[in-house]
Amino acid sequence: MALFDAPVSIYLDSNATTRIHPEVIDAMMPYLTEHWQIPSGRYASAARVREAVDLARNEVADLIGAAPEEILFTSGGTESNNTALKSLAREVGRTHSKIIISAIEHRAVSRPVGAMGAVGFEVEKAAVDADGRVEPAGFREAVDGARPGFASVMWANDETGVLQPLAEIAAIVKGANWYLHSDAVAAVGRVAVRVDEVPVDFLSLSAHKIHGPKGIGALFIRKGTPFEPMVRGCGAENGRRGGTENVASIVGFGKAAALAKAALERGEDGRLRALRDRFEEAVERGLGTGPDRVQWNGSREHRTPTVANGSVPGLLAADLIPALDAAGVECSGCLGESTGKGQDCHVLKAMGFEPDRVLGSLRFSLSTFNTEEEIDEAASRVVATVRRLRG
Repeated sequence: MALFDAPVSIYLDSNATTRIHPEVIDAMMPYLTEHWQIPSGRYASAARVREAVDLARNEVADLIGAAPEEILFTSGGTESNNTALKSLAREVGRTHSKIIISAIEHRAVSRPVGAMGAVGFEVEKAAVDADGRVEPAGFREAVDGARPGFASVMWANDETGVLQPLAEIAAIVKGANWYLHSDAVAAVGRVAVRVDEVPVDFLSLSAHKIHGPKGIGALFIRKGTPFEPMVRGCGAENGRRGGTENVASIVGFGKAAALAKAALERGEDGRLRALRDRFEEAVERGLGTGPDRVQWNGSREHRTPTVANGSVPGLLAADLIPALDAAGVECSGCLGESTGKGQDCHVLKAMGFEPDRVLGSLRFSLSTFNTEEEIDEAASRVVATVRRLRG
């Protein structure tokens, strides 16, 4: 008998969002109830609220090796990306400048940069290899030190988990006196992300990817980097973002960051890597090694410990995802244009895969809440579902 009955779902979509940690909820609750004052208030009850925001800023900064004053709280990763990119665009100007992004960036980067291209900026997309990694040699050729410009390359890809050679890219970009932004939403909390080791100028984070609340993110802005606010209003965030601070969510983000830092320090990434490998090996055993075997997508060496992206020959993700959902496994995948959501599976396309492999790709992403028992059961359900769909 299976450990879990089919109606009990096993969640393996943590690159989409994570379950909020109970300790995060506990940290937030006082700032939704008794300590509800605005942090800019000039009365005693607001002092505690200001202290809580300051503590959270320190906790987020500690997670990535930044100074607290280099952290700007935003509404999430998308706002952080847009804020950094639009500030950089204003700084370099559209005359004689150039923007380079990787071919596998999240839409929160590629779409605002695409809009810049539509109004006259020169934009180039750096290619990736079959492992899903930016090729430094080609990237170096694209960077033109004789012109002003900036680059945006993600720390880790959200679909494949593949880590980018960001230290090499940063050396190239800074050597040309360009600015560098990195979307680290899919990396922070899963691997060590250190701005004191990699000289990015801007770095984007999101709380709900590390067991924090939705609707809150942060942007690291290196001290001395020119910055233009995207949201103007009153003087919140030291004048860098208008609007009243979302105190409870900021506190939750801080707690989530502290928990993520502690987890990395105790080796939680190693446990998750072992779980991911256990899942992949079980699926491989169940589906065999012939032409119908699962094909894993992305670098096997350079990736976050939480993501397994694989394609099943002869089957489409559009059929597999609802079938797996019915079997009690929640995951995501490439659904193509038929969904009406404009998901054109650009990451695996950029890696050079054939359409069948692209449209058959599934992403299974783990979190600290997953157990060995869940992973074993999930792999069993995946194998049984694939066999059933193949008849």
